[in-house]
Amino acid sequence: MVLLGWSVLWLLLPLGSRAQKLPTRDEELFQMQIRDKAFFHDSSVIPDGAEISSYLFRDTPKRYFFVVEEDNTPLSVTVTPCDAPLEWRLGLQELPEDGSGESSGDSEPLEQQRQQMTHEEGTELFSYKGNAVESFASSSSPAGLYQLELLSTEKDTHFKVYATTTPESDQPYPELPYDPRVDVTSLGRTTVTLAWKPSPTASLLNQPIQYCVVINKEHNFKSLCAAEAKLGADDAFMMVPKPGLDFSPFDFAHFGFPPDHLGKERSFLAKASPKLGRPVHPRPKADIQKVCIGSKNIFTVSDLKPDMQHYFDVFVVNTNTNMSTAYVGTFARTKGEAKQKTLELKDGKVMDVFVKRKGAKFLRFAPVSSHQKVTFFIHSCLDAVQVQVRRDGKLLLSQNVEGIRQFQLRGKPKAKYLVRLKGNKKGASVLKILATTRPGKQYFPSLPEDTRIKAFDRLRTCSSATVAWLGTQERNKFCIYRKEVDDSYSEDQKKREQNQCLGPDTRPRSEKVLCKYFHSQNLQKAVTTETVGGLQPGKSYLLDVYVIGHGGHSVKYQSKVVKTRRLC
Repeated sequence: MVLLGWSVLWLLLPLGSRAQKLPTRDEELFQMQIRDKAFFHDSSVIPDGAEISSYLFRDTPKRYFFVVEEDNTPLSVTVTPCDAPLEWRLGLQELPEDGSGESSGDSEPLEQQRQQMTHEEGTELFSYKGNAVESFASSSSPAGLYQLELLSTEKDTHFKVYATTTPESDQPYPELPYDPRVDVTSLGRTTVTLAWKPSPTASLLNQPIQYCVVINKEHNFKSLCAAEAKLGADDAFMMVPKPGLDFSPFDFAHFGFPPDHLGKERSFLAKASPKLGRPVHPRPKADIQKVCIGSKNIFTVSDLKPDMQHYFDVFVVNTNTNMSTAYVGTFARTKGEAKQKTLELKDGKVMDVFVKRKGAKFLRFAPVSSHQKVTFFIHSCLDAVQVQVRRDGKLLLSQNVEGIRQFQLRGKPKAKYLVRLKGNKKGASVLKILATTRPGKQYFPSLPEDTRIKAFDRLRTCSSATVAWLGTQERNKFCIYRKEVDDSYSEDQKKREQNQCLGPDTRPRSEKVLCKYFHSQNLQKAVTTETVGGLQPGKSYLLDVYVIGHGGHSVKYQSKVVKTRRLC
């Protein structure tokens, strides 16, 4: 590798002042040493295509070096902080002429070469400060000596570094799906169910992966390294290095350096004062849990404490390289003890309500003025929900609601209304509800009885699909969105995305096809069609239509999966 050949030799220059040229390496021995990961434990050499782990003392910078010998070389360097933020910078210096030792003629004295490389100020290529996993990448890097300098100003900490000159072919870190968020699909007193979209690393690259879920009560983690550092029980994390023994285990004699220098240096540093190091105190066991669950992308966390905020992170791990990538974590508060809490409805204000499976929610509406009528708008986003309305204890309404429903009830001076929402047996329910005493105002867009999207098979081409949907007599704005999905797109995945209350503002702009206004006084003719173009041959696409009312509230029609023709 381009990264290592010169770097080891340059780092050892102070130890070999008798030599006048940089010696060449024994390639066979060098490759043997590279395969032994112990060789790179806390050395100052970054190997090509292998992740190294190391340790930083607070306020004590650490430097790593590597040489790129040829111009226009691809280069990628990734730094993963573990349990503390890092400051790191990547710099570049030009190599001294005739430094390889292969040219003829007299070369500069070794000490002069070292002075030249260490005292010349290099060019800073990249710098970062924080606790996120960050990378420097270049498709065409110049030849030269690269220096990576890291510093922790908060505390002693672990970190990881990965560098490669073949980033396109390596791909050691698993890829994330187009939507990397972790969703909470079910919430109970002691359980939380999580779901996430699968990593394409397994399906597209055919590499073995597994998912690891981390649960804690403090915060989300940006890397599995950070979570394991907090956990404090992973064998991959080395012990704090002892002061004076922080040496690379390379056998220096094999590189042409006398071993007596190493012995003197090591014996001198072994006698160094213990004050040079910082005492390491055992940390109390953190309230954190890590569970690796294989390749499934749905997981129920159990045995949680009720009425407690928990943070959930999912990491996809390449089991070949043991390197990982973090999904966007989430958090949720478990349900409290079973005590009935009544929510207050405000006149003309929409309220979002979550009802757990077989659970119930109570809402109270108390108009501040006398009224003749009261109207309830209810939008059930997922499955049906049972609605009961009582006025001063008298039952006025009891119905199952799917989609959008509007109920107008007779009013009564100083009356108070109690709304009971009961979830079904299939799963949790999400809905929007609004109560008002102001008649005639339409808060939600009107919907036809049939909210399906119809695709015309005969009109399919290799690059387009034609669909149609029903409208109403009310003039509304319709927006159509598309996104490419796998051929294995299942009904379970489709069901997860059927939340009608998620509006177009949650979609990327790149998925938007168009928006248009449409209505017809004749319901028999309230049909509109649209051709979605710009598609790829033989690909599957998920199509969504949103209708947006005058109040800005939107409702999504039932999603439709279409597939373009492979040959035209």
